[in-house]
Formats: sequence, structure tokens, C-alpha cells
Amino acid sequence: MSYKWLIEEIQEKDKENVRQLLIDSYGQYGKEFADQEAWLEYITSIKKSVDNEQIDRILVAKRDQSIVGTLQIFDTSEKAYGRPELNISSSIVRLLAVHPDARGQGVAQALLEASIHYAKEKGEKSLYLHSSDLMNKAIRLYEWIGFKRDETKEFYNREVLVKCYRYDIEKEGETHGSNPFRSRVNFNTPSSSSASRAVK
Repeated sequence: MSYKWLIEEIQEKDKENVRQLLIDSYGQYGKEFADQEAWLEYITSIKKSVDNEQIDRILVAKRDQSIVGTLQIFDTSEKAYGRPELNISSSIVRLLAVHPDARGQGVAQALLEASIHYAKEKGEKSLYLHSSDLMNKAIRLYEWIGFKRDETKEFYNREVLVKCYRYDIEKEGETHGSNPFRSRVNFNTPSSSSASRAVK
């Protein structure tokens, strides 16, 4: 079965749907938190994140006008985490989420590829994201796409190690070899002011 997604920037009318999508996506991790107070703090911050003024942009994946995925992009580690000491001044992806009913259909890959393209258009050398062992399936996806672990940009949140993964943007004329994800992308080139694309 083939799927077609539209990746675009969030619109004001989409915000409540995106907020609910984040809750539906991340709710599965609640039972993994031994400290329920920490979980409530975490899910509350996720709900509020849609209105975070530090965000560079929020991307959404739509199918038939229904939002099935989202992620947030920040300019620096200070804006993303309040951690200038990480010394990251390239785009950082946070809160990648896919609706449970749309998983396994390439939504996360499409959103990450749009983020890579956006970072490349900005002239950046790398795109970063952070994760933890709680999200092992997501980490396997990041590595498959081409993200490499960067232990120099990691930190602890309470007692949890937050691991860093970095995607090095290819130089013009260079490729990363045969990436099966890239080979099936039908890309409608967006500009940095309008990140929108179709993936089939």
C-alpha cells in the first residue's frame, strides 16, 4: 500500500489537534515512569510546547487534511532545552510524534527528511535531536536514516541520560550512499519560509 503525505508548517487552526496528537503519541510512555510526578510534569510540558515562543517552526504531516504527525524545530540548544552549555547552534528536532493509527507508514521519516532539507537550506552543517533509551524504536529509526550518536552533546534530565544524535548535512554534490528512505521520497522542494512537501 502506498501513502501520500503533505508536510507543512502548522497553522493556528491546527494547534489543538497537534496538542491532542502529542498526548495520544506520548501517552504510551506514562507507565514507564516510576516517578508519576515527573510524568505529570513531562506531559504538561508537552501540552504547553505548541505555544512555545522559542520554537523556530512546527511541522505537521497531513493525510486528507487530517494531522497524523508533527515535530518541532529549534535554532539552538538554549532555545530547545535552556542549555547553552551544549553549544549547539544548528537546528534541533524535538517532540517528533506520530498518531498511533498512522505508525509504520513513513510519517516520521517524512517529517525528519523535511527537517533535514530545511536545515540544509539554512546552510547548516548538522541537524540534531535528543532521545533516551525509553524510545529505542525511535532511535533505531534515527540511525537508519543516518543520524549518528554525539556523546559530546548529551545531558542528564533528573537521572535519565538524554542521548544526542546528529545528522551531518551532505555537501553539494555528495551523497550518503544508498539510503532506502531517500530513494522512495517524492520531494516537492520547499523554501525555508515554506516547508511543504508531498511524500508518496
